[in-house]
Amino acid sequence: MTEPASAPLAVLIVGAGFSGLAMAIRCRQAGIGPFQVIEKGDGLGGTWHDNTYPGAACDIPSHLYSLSFAPKADWSRMYAPQPEILAYLRETAERNGLLPLIRLGTTFMGAAWDEARALWRVKTDRGPILTRAIVSGMGGLHHPAYPDIPGRGAFKGPAFHTAAWDHSVDLAGKRVGIIGTGASAIQVVPELAKVAAHLTLFQRTPPWIMPKHDHAIPEITRSRYRRLPLVRRLERARLFWLHEVRAFLGFTKVSKLTGQAEALARRHLAKAVRDKDLRAKLTPDYRLGCKRVLISDEYYPTLQRPNVTLETDGIARITEAGLTTEAGRIHDLDVIVYATGFDVTGTFTRMNLVGRDGLRLKDAWSDGMGAYQGISVAGFPNYFMLLGPNSGLGHNSVVSMIEIQVQHVLDCLTALRTGRRAIEVRPEAQTRFLDRIRSRMADSIWQAGGCRSWYLDASGRNTTLWPDSVMAYRRSARRARMTDYRLS
Repeated sequence: MTEPASAPLAVLIVGAGFSGLAMAIRCRQAGIGPFQVIEKGDGLGGTWHDNTYPGAACDIPSHLYSLSFAPKADWSRMYAPQPEILAYLRETAERNGLLPLIRLGTTFMGAAWDEARALWRVKTDRGPILTRAIVSGMGGLHHPAYPDIPGRGAFKGPAFHTAAWDHSVDLAGKRVGIIGTGASAIQVVPELAKVAAHLTLFQRTPPWIMPKHDHAIPEITRSRYRRLPLVRRLERARLFWLHEVRAFLGFTKVSKLTGQAEALARRHLAKAVRDKDLRAKLTPDYRLGCKRVLISDEYYPTLQRPNVTLETDGIARITEAGLTTEAGRIHDLDVIVYATGFDVTGTFTRMNLVGRDGLRLKDAWSDGMGAYQGISVAGFPNYFMLLGPNSGLGHNSVVSMIEIQVQHVLDCLTALRTGRRAIEVRPEAQTRFLDRIRSRMADSIWQAGGCRSWYLDASGRNTTLWPDSVMAYRRSARRARMTDYRLS
């Protein structure tokens, strides 16, 4: 690797989404530097830059899905649409002076630890970078997952993933097939049904869906939030505890509340869908919370439009002209849209990261992903992850987890300013933490709920989500315990 001409950075932040920007703001406030943010996309925003499909929006209330130290008082809706979230992130970066520190169009290709100099040698597609520490804000939702269907490359028409929407394709008057019924499908199906001549939704497993109750936030309320920051903070706190208590108690373990939540979801379905046969196709056969719980008021009504077909038979093959099901039904299509989510575990394991003594991250994780507090990995000094293994959420705003992790990483970076060369989590501390995670997971809804989801790895283990409350994670991870780290 060619030696960079410039002096080593104190911190290299990878990714300019919520995580990377939050880390950069806090580093700037703490006087930690020099640092730089690299972003593979041609604009900042991460997931909210990449996902521009029709109907894209947040499924967490806007005032909760934003940084507490970079608030926005004038959200237009209860659940902000993608353009507004992206604009918020851009404004936040500009307001905090981050734009000159962000290198767009720069892909992180790997890094190797230089023991002699206590530095990371980072490889990017725009040249090498030397840095004392790396903070990965890449997250797991940026490598689209495609289903393993025979003939997938045979289709002659336009075919694309919701996370890589092809805006050059005019869907008006077209026969559109959508594969998948997850979070993006819930949002995009109602929008495409409005313009397509016919829309066929290919469903493998029906999701649990709760009412959304989205609405515009009146100007009088937005004005009040601008004038009275305490009122806005109280609203954020109210939303946090509403999600923390209601969803955590019902969505992480099978309980009486799980049954009550399922009854609410069934009433939502029954009210929206009168046809018994269609309702049966849309009723999940697993426990609520096992897969990601979705919210929508438009999805069920859309499936009853005359130009919409719900196909529940498995897909046997993709052909030049469309799809053929396992029952032999032929669906001629003009466009195929894959609403099939992301390769979360692959995003982390494909990183070409080489730590102390030549240890590769993919080898360290040969038995499954795992990190102390979802942040640090033994054998990889001065390397930290935001939203790493077991730090995603199924019940509350993941932004809360990001802020906790940012503070933890700041503690570690501050320790390096005391003349220390490296900080690395102790293997025994990592093992204790992972043992606790596995114990908590054993009877969780994700393991015992009767479904298979993207939360689980190839071995059937949930290495994605945090199995407890946000407050429990805050107690566990907000401050870095130096007794769990080795400083050298």
